[in-house]
Amino acid sequence: MPDRLDEYRRKRDPARTPEPMPAGDPPPLTGRRFVIQQHHARSLHWDVRLERDGVLVSFAVPRGLPRDQARNNLAKHTEDHPLQYLDFAGEIPSGEYGGGRMTIFDRGTYESDKWRHDEISVTFHGDRTRGRYVFFQTGGADWMVRRMDPPEPGWEPMPDDLRPMLATRAAQLPPDDADWGYEMRWAGQRCLAYLSGGRVRLSGPGGEELTPVFPEVRGLGPALAPVEAVFDGELVAFDGARPDPARLSRRATARNPKRAAERDPVQLLLYDLLWLDGHSTTELLRYAERRELLDGLAVAGEHWQTPPFFPGGGLFALDAARAQGLSGVVAKRLDSPYLPGRASRLWREIIVS
Repeated sequence: MPDRLDEYRRKRDPARTPEPMPAGDPPPLTGRRFVIQQHHARSLHWDVRLERDGVLVSFAVPRGLPRDQARNNLAKHTEDHPLQYLDFAGEIPSGEYGGGRMTIFDRGTYESDKWRHDEISVTFHGDRTRGRYVFFQTGGADWMVRRMDPPEPGWEPMPDDLRPMLATRAAQLPPDDADWGYEMRWAGQRCLAYLSGGRVRLSGPGGEELTPVFPEVRGLGPALAPVEAVFDGELVAFDGARPDPARLSRRATARNPKRAAERDPVQLLLYDLLWLDGHSTTELLRYAERRELLDGLAVAGEHWQTPPFFPGGGLFALDAARAQGLSGVVAKRLDSPYLPGRASRLWREIIVS
């Protein structure tokens, strides 16, 4: 009988990788454990491993297991792994097979009501992963995975066609200063950022696709994974510490986005949170509560960040805008909902004089 871990061993050098490397044939066990590992390799994916006949039958799922029945996700059938991989997390050295950081996303037990060479049906019982899924072969190592159960109670699908909420112009700061929060007015390219399955998609105010124009922002998806969210924000090019609209304009018209990104890199500034891990925040949460959730995500990277806001303190915010050479501030009522695609006096632009 062939050694089911032969391919696993052949692809790895035990002197160079910390991955488990058991000797001999797999034990003749029939357990029902599973592990899902988040794998920051050359391309982020999730490895789903199912204990079966002494090994872990494994699938690489680029976007993770689907949360509802609306779509099927790609799953690549990979080599069987040893049972010791149920507890493996660590850094596989660069240049080695599967090089990159691996963390444990979830683990638990599963039940199986069908196990054929071309279709596997399982029900997961994990801390984060629960419900019935079907893996089915589409050709060779290419499989798909589909969720068969309804989503968990309270779960809402990610919206895919939102429009930014707009501010109205105002001549002066609101008189009830303590009821407002203040952000800098960046005067950049307004956008919404959709994060799903470790990937990011940028959409302009009219729904236009911006992702190819700003490739340096794509790293936000794997940086925040497994978080899935919809953000409101702005793309801004800086000259030193000050926004430079001319650089942003050049980026928008560049024929080679990658080369333009090297010459005039941008920052994605995120200042509102519209949907988070299956829950809409636009109507149920106030602006101040959405900002608290957003700050809790600690969005910070080379090309993305969450700029501060100032609860109360409108005069201080205006002075800060002047000091940074900005055109003004945006005042937002702390109790305001998010009204997609609408202009509202709940948000006001105050221009620096």
